[in-house]
Amino acid sequence: MANRVFQGVIFQMKEAIDRMLGVVDETGTVISCTELNAIGETREGFAAERLVAGDIFTKDGFTYRQFSSTKHNDYAVFVEGVDEAAFQFAAMLAISLQSIKQYHDEKFDKTNFIKNVVLDNILPGDIYAKARELHFSIDVSRVVLLIRVTSGTDISAYDVVSGLFPDKTKDFVFNISETDTVLVKEIRRGIDQKDVEKLAASIVDTLSGEHYVKAVVGIGTPISNLKDLATSFKEAQIALEVGKVFDTEQSIISYDNLGIARLIYQLPTTLCEMFLKEVFKQGSIDSLDSETLFTIQRFFENNLNVSETSRGLFVHRNTLVYRLEKIKKLTGLDLREFDDAIVFKVALMVKKYLSSNPAKY
Repeated sequence: MANRVFQGVIFQMKEAIDRMLGVVDETGTVISCTELNAIGETREGFAAERLVAGDIFTKDGFTYRQFSSTKHNDYAVFVEGVDEAAFQFAAMLAISLQSIKQYHDEKFDKTNFIKNVVLDNILPGDIYAKARELHFSIDVSRVVLLIRVTSGTDISAYDVVSGLFPDKTKDFVFNISETDTVLVKEIRRGIDQKDVEKLAASIVDTLSGEHYVKAVVGIGTPISNLKDLATSFKEAQIALEVGKVFDTEQSIISYDNLGIARLIYQLPTTLCEMFLKEVFKQGSIDSLDSETLFTIQRFFENNLNVSETSRGLFVHRNTLVYRLEKIKKLTGLDLREFDDAIVFKVALMVKKYLSSNPAKY
C-alpha cells in the first residue's frame, strides 16, 4: 500500500524536479522511483548508513533523507545529486511523504478499527481508548447497511459502494466475505427511516442499473454510540435472513420493519411445530391446495374484504364465500373472523419459516 501512495507523489514530482527521485525502505530496496526500471533494486550499504528520522546523508551521488511512518517501517527519500538543491529537495519530499503516509495510515487504521467494532472483535473497554487514539467521534449517529450480492459478481460491490460514499472520514466501507459488503454510514440525528431506505435503494439501483449486479440490503437500527455498531450490524444480518424467508421479493429489508416475522424467526423450531399442531387440530395446513392458498393470500392483502377480494380474483362473491367455508371446514378457522384470521396468518408464516429448514435448536 505504501508503495502506491509514494509512487503517486513521486510521479507528480517528476516534472517539477528535473532529477531522479525515489523512496527506499529500511532494507535499501527502491519501492518508488521516477525511473520505473529502478524499482526493486537494492541500494547496497544503505542499512549501515541509516540513522534516525530527519538525518540526511549522501551516497553514490545521491542525497538521502530519512523519515518515519508511525508504527511501521522507516523509509528514506533519495534525490539525484549532492548539492544544496538536492538537500532541499530531499528535505521537502521527506516531510511531504511522511505527512501523506501518516494521514493514509490513520484512515486505514480507522477502517480497521470500525471493522473490528462492527464484527465484535474488540473489547468494549478498548473501544473508547482506541477511538481517542484515532481521534474518532464516538457519539455521532450511524447506521450499518449490509449489502449482499446475489448475482453478477464480476464487479466489486466494495468498489462501487466506496465510490458512492467518498468521504472516508465519516463513512466506512469494507468486505466481510466474497458476497457481503458493509457500509457504516454517518447520519444526522433523528433521520427518518424512509431516508435510510432510499439511501439503500440508491445502492441497489446503481449496482443493478450501471453494473448489472443484483443485490439486497439489510438495514440495522440507527445508533448514537460507537459500541452499539455491532448490534446494528447483527440486526442488518437478521434483516437479510428474515427477508430471505418471508419477503423474497424485497431488495431493501429494514430490521425495524420486520414485525412479527422477526419474532417467528427467533422461535425454536420445536415450538413452531407444536403451534401448527395446536392450530390445525381438524386438518393439516398441507391439505390446502395452491389455489386455496392463493385465495387466502389475496384475502389478507385486501384486509379481509370479501367484495374487494372477489373482484381482484375475478370470481363471483359467492364463489369466494364458498372457498372460505371450505377452508373453515378443513381447518376450523373462519378467516372472516379477525381473531381466526390473525391465527391463520401467523400459522402461514410459521409454516413458511419451517419450510426454509432453519438450522437451529
